[in-house]
Amino acid sequence: MDPTLKTKTIEALKREAATMPPRLKLVAKYIVDHPLDFGLDSIRETARKCGVSTYSLVRLAEQLGFSGYEELREPFRHALVSSTQLSERPAWIDSVRHSGELGPIQAEASLNAMGIVQRSLERLAPEDLERAVALMLGARKVYLTAVRSTYALAYYFHYVGRMALPSLELIPRHMNSAIDDLSDADEQDVLMALTFTPYSREVIEACKFAARRGTKIVLVSDFDVISSEFEPEVALIASVISTHHFGAYTGVMAVLEVLLAGLVRRGGTAASKRIQRYETLRQQNNAYWVRKKT
Repeated sequence: MDPTLKTKTIEALKREAATMPPRLKLVAKYIVDHPLDFGLDSIRETARKCGVSTYSLVRLAEQLGFSGYEELREPFRHALVSSTQLSERPAWIDSVRHSGELGPIQAEASLNAMGIVQRSLERLAPEDLERAVALMLGARKVYLTAVRSTYALAYYFHYVGRMALPSLELIPRHMNSAIDDLSDADEQDVLMALTFTPYSREVIEACKFAARRGTKIVLVSDFDVISSEFEPEVALIASVISTHHFGAYTGVMAVLEVLLAGLVRRGGTAASKRIQRYETLRQQNNAYWVRKKT
């Protein structure tokens, strides 16, 4: 299959959506905004999410020149498979696969975890990393936002990143909304936002609010086209395909680790001294457990 077919289909949907009937326009926007879900879900589930009949999906496929709905969806399904392929298959995988009842599940989940790390790092363009690091180090304040499961990722990034980047602020604070904490943000600031399919309304609203105030956006997500109402300065894309119902975040963590490494290195001597001060403070306050000598 032509590996560019998914991209070509998305471009066609964007180009032709304006002239489509209302129901087909809804479906077109859904596919552009949720390509992973579109590749995974059945026709009935996609129709339910779009609020249209399955017939509308078939009509859209025909309007785009496909022989049917399955032909329209196939490049999206193919992208899901190809995005998690490993360049080399470890020998221990086959041993695990034949070990007990959970062996096959462990093997598939392990392959998927390694695959999405590889795929996510392959997609991290050096110029995007350079741009993200420069924006964050040059900002007056860097706001960092995420909710629900991705909040854990944001918390970790903030915990480590603030040592190199003291302007980093995790929002929302004190049970507010992120928009409350962005009330003073302007063009001197950066909003780093983490959100993945299905995208969090709160994070999208925060991005839209920040964009209206001229705040630059660094987006960490699984797709670079989420909403037509804001455009990030840079998008760091990570695969979150999983073997279970929820997203797998090992690829996201790999991208965040590379970003942290870039911030620490570009932070120079000041960042190194700040990290050392944190470490000294922890040791002075017995932050680490020490085994008693016997």
